[in-house]
Amino acid sequence: MVGAGAGAAEVDASTTAPAAPTVERLFRDEGVALVRLARIFTDDRNAAEDLVQEAFIRFHRARHRIRDPDAAAAYLRSIVLNLCRDHNRRGLMSRRHLVARPADPAPVAVDVQVLDRVTASRDAQRVVAALQALPRRQRDCLVLRYHLDLSEREIARTLGISHNTVKTHVRRAMDTLRQRLGGGDDDG
Repeated sequence: MVGAGAGAAEVDASTTAPAAPTVERLFRDEGVALVRLARIFTDDRNAAEDLVQEAFIRFHRARHRIRDPDAAAAYLRSIVLNLCRDHNRRGLMSRRHLVARPADPAPVAVDVQVLDRVTASRDAQRVVAALQALPRRQRDCLVLRYHLDLSEREIARTLGISHNTVKTHVRRAMDTLRQRLGGGDDDG
């Protein structure tokens, strides 16, 4: 009798629960964005791709635990973020942390487009360094918001924090970046 009741409950639960997205569909829909996300934290495309692959493997193993199918993408993003943290914590630091080589002297005749790209690259390096210096939650919120263009609700779901906490982290991170990168001191 106990067995019959348990079986009936399983059938009822499976017919009312919405179907979870397949791993293949999630890979197709989220894969590229997840690699971009991982690359921000690792600065290494190969490592980013490996971490995303590992995230999909872990997601596949744990997919039966996801009760809300709409939370699958957020769960996958949180796996990627955790894997990136572990990757960096284990000493598999990105190239950004290696000792920089001294820059080669500029050639006499400099192409203006090349100079613009170099300047943009240096600016990007300053932004990345400032991002890396932020507290973890602020950095995560900012990258998810502006790099992956997620809504505050999606970020909250990904990180397991409240919507208001996301707003606070984004605001504080932006204030800190303005201050560190210039342009934040003369507002008041």
